[in-house]
Amino acid sequence: MYTLKARHWLILSLCLVLTLALVGCSTGTETSGEDTQSADATDETAAEGEQHEQEAAGEGPYIVEHAMGTTEIPETPERVVILTNEGTEALLAMGVKPVGAVQSWLGDPWYDHISDQMEGVEVVGLESEVNLEAIAALQPDLIIGNKLRQEAIYDQLSNIAPTVFSETLKGDWKENFAFYAKALNREEKGQEVLQAFDDRVAELSEKLGDELNKEVSLVRFLAGTARIYYKDSFPGVILDQLGFKRPENQDKDEFAEEVTKERIPEMEGDILFYFTYETGDGEASSTEEDWTSDPLWQNLEVVKSGNVHKVDDAIWNTAGGVIAANLMLDDIEELFLK
Repeated sequence: MYTLKARHWLILSLCLVLTLALVGCSTGTETSGEDTQSADATDETAAEGEQHEQEAAGEGPYIVEHAMGTTEIPETPERVVILTNEGTEALLAMGVKPVGAVQSWLGDPWYDHISDQMEGVEVVGLESEVNLEAIAALQPDLIIGNKLRQEAIYDQLSNIAPTVFSETLKGDWKENFAFYAKALNREEKGQEVLQAFDDRVAELSEKLGDELNKEVSLVRFLAGTARIYYKDSFPGVILDQLGFKRPENQDKDEFAEEVTKERIPEMEGDILFYFTYETGDGEASSTEEDWTSDPLWQNLEVVKSGNVHKVDDAIWNTAGGVIAANLMLDDIEELFLK
């Protein structure tokens, strides 16, 4: 009898131990599940944090509205091809060295004032004659062009890489500069560059004082012809921002006008700046010599008073970018204040 009871207690004890073990296993499994959910939540939070960090750093896809429509750019570009001269200066000013760029209108192949920053950059044709094969070979991740210059080849460029276009080329280079900054996903840096320029203009304007009351005339010589430049030209916009006056007949919200020799008297001013677009064949220089030796030129009061200054065409007109704009301010400061 005792033996039977002992056996019953032994069996009961074994069942109790087995039950507790099973409960323990079940509890362990639930705990593991909670740990997994907690780990998943941690991973999700980390991923969200990384996404926010990328957004803050300007990484990830972004949308650019431009002259040809809307383009999504997968991430901040590293290999950029630029198809305008002023755009090249914008990139350099924002710390971006393009892998390819159109050749400068003057220089071999770059303007003298940017050549040291363009070492290793491939030439991809001219603004008016882009080399598509050269662009494709560079495997860019962004192409920046201009509707006025390259509208006809937009689709071909877009087949190579995401492509965005500015609308036109204006005297007010700041409009396109802001667009380039957006296209590069560097709007904050772009604002810094623009603000630095505006601050410098304000400071220089204050220093110039009464000099701003002088009427400034702008003239350009080209092969076989000459132009008078008005307020909407590259130098005209900068002079206007500084606060200079213009001769009455040049105080127009227009770009420039080609003139004949008979209109030389319209070049009169208190001070006259002229620049010559010489490409190397000597024709523009010949025009300059011919016009500046003409009796009508020699009879200008500004010429008689010795207030005529020849300045660099690339800086005062052709380059049309932020680097040239700052160099133009250098010239003005040198001529008026030193």
